[in-house]
Amino acid sequence: MQARTFFISALMSFCTVVAWSPAQANTGTPRSTPMQATYADIDSYLRTDAELNAWYELRYRLRRNFDDICGDTFCEGGYSNIESLRFRCSVEQSSGVIGRCVWVFAGSNEEIDPATGAIRVTPKVWRCRAPLAAKTTASALLGALAGEQPLHARLPGASVSIYDGLVDCL
Repeated sequence: MQARTFFISALMSFCTVVAWSPAQANTGTPRSTPMQATYADIDSYLRTDAELNAWYELRYRLRRNFDDICGDTFCEGGYSNIESLRFRCSVEQSSGVIGRCVWVFAGSNEEIDPATGAIRVTPKVWRCRAPLAAKTTASALLGALAGEQPLHARLPGASVSIYDGLVDCL
């Protein structure tokens, strides 16, 4: 019994020492830790049917705009079959500010060996970051890129378009 009492007393003393810190004793006010931003896919962030429809329409039109210009611009040379895979954005959940938008493309170059008939395939993936201005919100992006030509529309708070970002990427 005496050993048990000693053990409990020692354990309580240890817990008291661990729980106390000199930093708390000196400040008199509790320390606050900055809240860490939490990001989600824009699909998860958008709440209304109108917002979701605008987002899906934007992605559809971006793909169509790219297909319309690809043959005369980016799809010349070794990678003549570049395809749009997905345009995706991350959004800070509490503020609606976009963290980043990336448009992913893929293409390949194929060469046939005339002696063997073998086909050598050289695949390539591009991750093109949209040149967004700092603190661009999801709603501002949707508003600025609504319409028939989102690829060429000026991005909110910037003097460039998504097309300008592709020129530096593809």
